[in-house]
Amino acid sequence: MTILLTNDDGIYSPGLNALKCKLKDKHDVWIMAPDGDRSGKSQSITLKDAIRTTQISEQSFSCSGTPADCVAISMLGAIPVEIDLVISGINLGPNLGTDIIYSGTAAAARQAALNNCPAIAVSLAKHIPPLDFEKTSTFIADNIDLIVSLWNSDHFLNINVPSTLNEDFSVEITHPSRRIYTDKLVEFVSPNKDTYYFLTGTGIASSDLKGEDSSAILKGNISLSPIYLHPVNHTEDEMYKSAEFMR
Repeated sequence: MTILLTNDDGIYSPGLNALKCKLKDKHDVWIMAPDGDRSGKSQSITLKDAIRTTQISEQSFSCSGTPADCVAISMLGAIPVEIDLVISGINLGPNLGTDIIYSGTAAAARQAALNNCPAIAVSLAKHIPPLDFEKTSTFIADNIDLIVSLWNSDHFLNINVPSTLNEDFSVEITHPSRRIYTDKLVEFVSPNKDTYYFLTGTGIASSDLKGEDSSAILKGNISLSPIYLHPVNHTEDEMYKSAEFMR
């Protein structure tokens, strides 16, 4: 299988390297990843400027663009082979629930699925070292054929692995939770009177209901969420259909 690896943490991320090391013996692995951290870039793509790539090693390239750019240009010919699967990760930290709206990791997988290619976003639910990617990369390698066989063009798969994975863990099929952000704005006025703003906060909470991805992680289980590419809101549709709009 020819696999494209990418991420939003950058070309030198240890999570990316862990996946490469685990997959390269059985698969033809290529890398196109950002040349620096692109966390939170979501589905942003480069339209007005040129995208620069630099060869780092054999079959490994850095990209000046976003995670979505990495996948888009690779599938359009920047990688000189036909890609069978795109894996985005292993991300440093979780991508749970509504995080996937902002996540560059998820966006890269979504971009692949939009281009009719099987795609996985995978994250380790831990930010601070030591970071153990062995069990996460092993899980992906052991289940890669099954995951590809289950894929269809309407979704990508978002996988989150808890920071500590016990021997008796389960694999839960979940849906995204509602994440609750406690954002805070920090203001700084420079000597020339320009004002700078920084977003900070005290952490993220989750709804943690049964069947949600965050609930699975709290129990020490692996979360697999098929993420639909085409949002459908049947209840809201009916509400708007019943409203009488002025003409």
